[in-house]
Amino acid sequence: MKLHRGRLIDHVHIRATDFPASARFYRALLDVVGIEAQVTDDHLAADELWIDHGEQGSRIHLAFQAVDREMVDAGHKAGLAAGGRDNGAPGERDYHPGYYAAFLLDPDGNNIEFVYHGPFRKSADSVEISAPDPD
Repeated sequence: MKLHRGRLIDHVHIRATDFPASARFYRALLDVVGIEAQVTDDHLAADELWIDHGEQGSRIHLAFQAVDREMVDAGHKAGLAAGGRDNGAPGERDYHPGYYAAFLLDPDGNNIEFVYHGPFRKSADSVEISAPDPD
């Protein structure tokens, strides 16, 4: 069975009512998955993720793909240490066999998940986007 990913979502934009707290939280999670974040006084940008301040926070569920169960555990631990609240400790879920996940609430109450679906091989580490050659 082959799954194709990376074709539907261009970016995710989260509005945070307390941007500094959210930046600390997401920077800790992104460190676990090995994604560099650029943080300024008013936004965080990391690959397809953009976070900035808003008078009203977002209400989303966002799942980070983990490469193994240990990354799920580490993500949950890092999120708690960075101000997140537990919303489901690491463990097997009954969504499908091998679904191992942990859930956190970010500073605005968004449901943030680390999930490992079982052993897999990616066709590429990332999708490279470049402008077409000028004619």
